[in-house]
Amino acid sequence: MHAHSCFTDELSEIIWDSKYRYRDGEIIHDQTITDSWKRIATALASAESQNQEYWVTEFFKTLENFRFIPGGRIQAGAGTTHHVTLFNCFVMGLIEDSMESIFDSLKEGALTMQQGGGVGYDFSTLRPNGFVAKTTGTIASGPVSFMRIWDSMCATLLSTGARRGAMMATLRCDHPDIEAFIKVKQDKRELRHFNLSVLVSDAFMEAVNQDDDWLLVFPDKTLDARIAGSCAGTVMRRWSGSNEFVPCRVIKKISARQLWQRMMRANYDYAEPGVLFIDRINRLNNLTYCESISATNPCGEIPLPPYGACNLGSINLTQFVRSPFAGNAGLDMEGIRDTVKTAVRMLDNVIDLSRFPLKQQARQARGSRRIGLGLTGLADTLIMLGITYGSHESFETAASIMKCITYTAYRSSIQLAKEKGSFLFFDKNKYLASEFVRILPDDIKVCIKESGIRNSHLTAIAPTGTISLLANNVSSGLEPVFDYQYTRQVLGRDGKYKHYQLSDYAYKQWQQSNPGKNRLPPQFICAQTLSPEAHLDMQAAVQPYVDNAISKTINIPENYRYADFEKIYCLAYEKGLKGCTTFRPNPITGAVLQSQDNAGSSSLCCDIEREAD
Repeated sequence: MHAHSCFTDELSEIIWDSKYRYRDGEIIHDQTITDSWKRIATALASAESQNQEYWVTEFFKTLENFRFIPGGRIQAGAGTTHHVTLFNCFVMGLIEDSMESIFDSLKEGALTMQQGGGVGYDFSTLRPNGFVAKTTGTIASGPVSFMRIWDSMCATLLSTGARRGAMMATLRCDHPDIEAFIKVKQDKRELRHFNLSVLVSDAFMEAVNQDDDWLLVFPDKTLDARIAGSCAGTVMRRWSGSNEFVPCRVIKKISARQLWQRMMRANYDYAEPGVLFIDRINRLNNLTYCESISATNPCGEIPLPPYGACNLGSINLTQFVRSPFAGNAGLDMEGIRDTVKTAVRMLDNVIDLSRFPLKQQARQARGSRRIGLGLTGLADTLIMLGITYGSHESFETAASIMKCITYTAYRSSIQLAKEKGSFLFFDKNKYLASEFVRILPDDIKVCIKESGIRNSHLTAIAPTGTISLLANNVSSGLEPVFDYQYTRQVLGRDGKYKHYQLSDYAYKQWQQSNPGKNRLPPQFICAQTLSPEAHLDMQAAVQPYVDNAISKTINIPENYRYADFEKIYCLAYEKGLKGCTTFRPNPITGAVLQSQDNAGSSSLCCDIEREAD
């Protein structure tokens, strides 16, 4: 490996070498990270019908010094001969409640993960455990039992080195097997390759508030008439995978509040399942007129319809800080806008360039042309600007940056539509009537009316764990800095774990510009010292400017009281979030990262070698 001036961290170079450097067997194509940037720029410019050389130069400038960091699949696959997808994440098709469909779905998931995609599934369509099927008379074993088959498939792919993505499983809060789903990962041998999230409806939150009963139900047409529960009546529900209301058999009546507390307790003790506020996700979906969402990608920032796919990229805010740590420190907003304009074009080109494991995925991606442009390095940027993460000023700054990114992205997508046409599923009046689009500035709405728009969705905030490490360990996504010096264990290409001592990007910058000074300024605070409310408030500050969703982990101290913890999710709902994920260190999940005085192991589903980077 050749040292290269762009890297200031040994691990950053190792990440590049092991994950993103183009090699074909023994042949190494990328001698340096600059070669990787040239390769990606050239590949993405090849999708342009004119001025390709110009776009190669523009794309390269945008990638240089990690100003814009495309998702990991783009970096690893663009411009190579590898048979891979450039999309980071997929939601798979609807699983019909038949053995044939279940195993077809399993095969589709395996093919997708083999090519490097992370996958999400909604298992709500599978009959509950113990119920007889109308057609065959066989007894169902329930969604959780089938999830074990997916888990085994995933473990097998992981052992061959083929798998790069993680998996997400969702289940409705009114599915009769919801209680089993909530507690399955309390056994540390179970479903280690899945993240789990409960699809929580507005009606359920209302029932929790009112301390009402809650009905667990399942579509009547698939259940045998003779089985238990048949005398409990039916109710109309809009079931997963359809916008239509269908008659559902009432299987069980329980206390909404007790179910909610089981969810919260599992989360407090085992960090899973997370919660997705699914009605809000669908209500705020720009394409609510032509699709129904009941699952997300593995880290939760991209809610997608069946066979939906999304390609991600992040603006590295640290590269736009002027005069860091000085009294006149500021952000180059014009530079951010210019980078966003080019980044939107690059991600749009990925859609035309990428292979897709399945035809249905290609049709969905080309129909909606969803992209997920976000930010990373926010916490380091705030530190360099002299702003404390968690302060009112930090929320205002983050919101104004995201507002700039989103509005610029929409304007850029309108320009692209003038040049290349709107996405196929675009229906002008219905699109303009959608809830998120209605709150966009008037000039954007007028231009969409006149010229259309190239991409149905434009922004998302991903966890960016691996690509942030690649960019010399900038703080990841929207997260606060974990710690200024810490140990991270990483799986090497030899299959062995190695520990690395890491220093945060802003911390290194401070040390260089203040030699001999030991005392850090007050804005240097870590994730553990922040209150859970501060994490939530940061997520809530930027959510109004994100049309997809946000992956954010709310760090909970180990000694945090359960009574206080339970309020966090209610607060997330009240603050308008689309989902909520907490992490409290515990015996099963361990800790993903370790401060230098607390090195240990990690086993979270989306740790560094498994997240859909």
